[in-house]
Amino acid sequence: MHLGQDYIVPVRSIIGIFDMDTATVSKHTRAFVARMEREAKAVALFEDLPKSAVLCETALGERLYISQISTATLAQRVERLQKGEFA
Repeated sequence: MHLGQDYIVPVRSIIGIFDMDTATVSKHTRAFVARMEREAKAVALFEDLPKSAVLCETALGERLYISQISTATLAQRVERLQKGEFA
């Protein structure tokens, strides 16, 4: 699935898709994002404001992709890919 800025991940690697507006309200989520950034496990895929975060399990461990694509658009892409359509 395309996450932005030429990054593509397999749908099966996605653990969760999170809205940055609502997810970062929690101090626990902010701490998680900060830890992923400190550990160089976060990948910034945005130029302006981030809209979503996609947590994936990769061969290198967990990765957090922070994207400017909305969670609604990403969810539609997942749905279309699961149906065998192209995103």
